Amino acid sequence: MSNRLSRRQFLGTGLGVSGSALILGSHTNLQGKQPTEAIPDEDYHIQNGRIRQSVMGWCFNPMPTKKLIAACHKMRMPAMEGIDRQHYPRIKELGMEIAIVGSHGFKTGPVNPDNHAECISKLRDGIDVAAEYGAKNVITFTGMRESGISDQKSAENCVSCWKQVIRDAEKKGVNLCLEHLNTRDDTHPMKGHPGYFGDDVDFCIDLIKRVDSPNMKLLFDIYHVQIMNGDVIRRIRQYQDFIGHYHTAGVPGRGELDEDQELNYPAIMRAILETGYTGYVAQEFIPTWDDKLGALRHGVRVCDI
Repeated sequence: MSNRLSRRQFLGTGLGVSGSALILGSHTNLQGKQPTEAIPDEDYHIQNGRIRQSVMGWCFNPMPTKKLIAACHKMRMPAMEGIDRQHYPRIKELGMEIAIVGSHGFKTGPVNPDNHAECISKLRDGIDVAAEYGAKNVITFTGMRESGISDQKSAENCVSCWKQVIRDAEKKGVNLCLEHLNTRDDTHPMKGHPGYFGDDVDFCIDLIKRVDSPNMKLLFDIYHVQIMNGDVIRRIRQYQDFIGHYHTAGVPGRGELDEDQELNYPAIMRAILETGYTGYVAQEFIPTWDDKLGALRHGVRVCDI
């Protein structure tokens, strides 16, 4: 257990898309980078489909959500996430799925028992929405470290909170997915989250085991795991029975999955397939190229092994 603090406020009931648009819009240095490799043309679509890909919508703000949905459908992506719930019916109409549903935010987490009523209410709401739309996962977080609450007590508080809702999840065939986040990167509010309690992926697995339910899972964010723990492929194999969802992004910088970052994504995707995983892998990088949809097509192609 380590010592840290912050994360995605957009991940409330509607995943706070408008708020993240303001955050991204205020950091113009993310834009204008030239790609180091060829971008697939606008007619590109998934060829293999062995990796079932999703996209976290907040990354592409302020792009209109309808435009992003149309682009993902054209690419034959099977799912989306991180968009306002008002768009869920349209996604279903197009034959796509909701990969994961939001609940409480990363700050108002169960580390503090004063937050339990809110977390439980929002988790139950997320479970109901997931069941309504056929989604398999609802996201959850530990919350931030707080003065006066020890690591041991923080862990007990988290487990106690999740145990109060896990039976609801089991009854409706929905997983709670605990997301592990990095606390090292303090350069940008969406690249790292100093102070977040669940910043060690091995410790997150311990919390999940203590809930003692097949419906309590890990959201294995490859970007955050690489920054905090590394040894990504071995951890994928080690924790395969606990992983309910994946997120991607380039390291360092949370940019495209290109040759300027250190992770070998095709190898990682092959390792995921070797575990027998059949859930979703969501693109959650922050585009730096002028052509944001081109960056998404590129990332999708990299992972379509």
